[in-house]
Amino acid sequence: MSEQTAEVLAPREAAGAAPDYEVVVIGAGVAGIYQIKRLKDLGVRATVLEANPDLGGTWYHNRYPGARFDSESFTYGYSFSRELLDEWHWTEQFSPQPETLRYLHYVVDKFGLREHMQFDARVEAMVFDEDTDTWVLGLDDGRTITTRFVAAAVGVLSTPTLPRIEGIESFEGPAFHSFHWPHDPIDLSDKRVAVIGTGATAIQLIPEVAKEARTLTVFQRRPNWAAPLNNAPISESEMAEIRTRYDEIFATCARTPGGFEHEPDRRGFYNVSPEERRALWDRLYDAPGFAIWLRNFVEIFMDEDANAELSEYIADRIRQRVHDPVVAEKLIPKDHGFGVQRLPMETGYFEAYNRDNVELVDSTETPIVRITPTGLETTERTFEFDVIVYSTGFDAFTGGMDRIDIQGPGGRRLRDKWAEGPVTYLGLMVAGFPNLVMLGGPQGAATNFPRGLELAVDWVTPFLEYMWTHGYRRFDAEEAAEAEWFEHVKEMYEGLLLRTAKSWITGYNSNLDGHEYGKTRYNIYNGGGPKYARLLREMTENSYAGVRFR
Repeated sequence: MSEQTAEVLAPREAAGAAPDYEVVVIGAGVAGIYQIKRLKDLGVRATVLEANPDLGGTWYHNRYPGARFDSESFTYGYSFSRELLDEWHWTEQFSPQPETLRYLHYVVDKFGLREHMQFDARVEAMVFDEDTDTWVLGLDDGRTITTRFVAAAVGVLSTPTLPRIEGIESFEGPAFHSFHWPHDPIDLSDKRVAVIGTGATAIQLIPEVAKEARTLTVFQRRPNWAAPLNNAPISESEMAEIRTRYDEIFATCARTPGGFEHEPDRRGFYNVSPEERRALWDRLYDAPGFAIWLRNFVEIFMDEDANAELSEYIADRIRQRVHDPVVAEKLIPKDHGFGVQRLPMETGYFEAYNRDNVELVDSTETPIVRITPTGLETTERTFEFDVIVYSTGFDAFTGGMDRIDIQGPGGRRLRDKWAEGPVTYLGLMVAGFPNLVMLGGPQGAATNFPRGLELAVDWVTPFLEYMWTHGYRRFDAEEAAEAEWFEHVKEMYEGLLLRTAKSWITGYNSNLDGHEYGKTRYNIYNGGGPKYARLLREMTENSYAGVRFR
């Protein structure tokens, strides 16, 4: 037994005593809020442990300028309460972070969920006690909590990563990952600002910082494709009309692969003339949200020639928006095609580089050598900055779980099992780690997040009810079922251009050991939401095939 394990187990109650809770939910974000709502309705002794001082998850942290949905607001909110749908007014097609956080607070207060939440309660360790079939949780405040079941809702993008650059601790001014943007307003009006990275977050924040900063220097290693968000306000009359369509909206989300209102064009790429394709793309490029990505021909995700034609179209649109042709070419990806990985949405991103106070530095041509007390050095120049923002990605999908020392029977650690990438059963369980379910974890359906998490919670809750009804104290996924699911997940990557992308979807992150390009981590299920829902139904109807109970 390790010293850490002994510390967690030492204060546990005697064998046979009831655990502190029947269910502990880890995380008070979108998933954790809905799960505790379902448990509260059942009268289950349950609590949420949230590491932050308040609820919200990703919407608690990401307060950078420009942070907002890329899902249509009315497809992102919860669908479980008609009363809630009738009361809440989304003010924009794509809600900004402050409004989204207000929405989550409104939901929690409306349904009386706050009393079931504990804040500043970071779980550092989880050890499964085989004598009592319970999890023993060690918190960073020294407390120990026991529970029969754990529902992990730790977030897909909750563990930010900083770049491995010499001298990163030496900078004397404000420096932070965009995930940790200061909660108190930061005045950039007379500041020389550096943004390192051009991923989805940077694509949102760069246009906003450019409007305020004295100078903004963007350090780009790999350009990303991006398309206009085309956001707009939602009037009272428009919101009233949306409320009449909610049943239709959620029904559409349930039948589309990505869980959005955007349905793919199934006419066939090669059955449509090049002129018709161009006309379609002109319409979709100017439409709101993911239209250009998800209302497109399905061949763009699988056929290299089809994707190349679309990529050249998008490249031409970028060239039209950026005045300097040299800068425009630097902003056009050459190592992957448009839409083969999750598409960042932008508002004025490309136009930001037309501003006199914005400079783009190609970090492949002149790499960053070190951070200095007053700025940074590349192989070519020395820069002076007042603020450095690291928009350098996340330890996606598995980072939030790996951050907790999770030990199953026999002391096996989850982070060791997942060293080469996640292995799960249906994205909900992990063989060898009993009484643990994951909400929004790796290898679940890659969909509009709330639509996927409601599917998960609406499966987990009756699953637990099934256990209580039958008097079971322990479940575990069968290794054979887990292996079969993993092979199916891998199979769903075949045929997709995504499989070769340098993307967080495939586990690539140069800031993490073991996340190198070519070592694919099968983080998502690419079979689409409807197929995933069908597989869950079939498994349930077959008496939860692949799960052992006792």
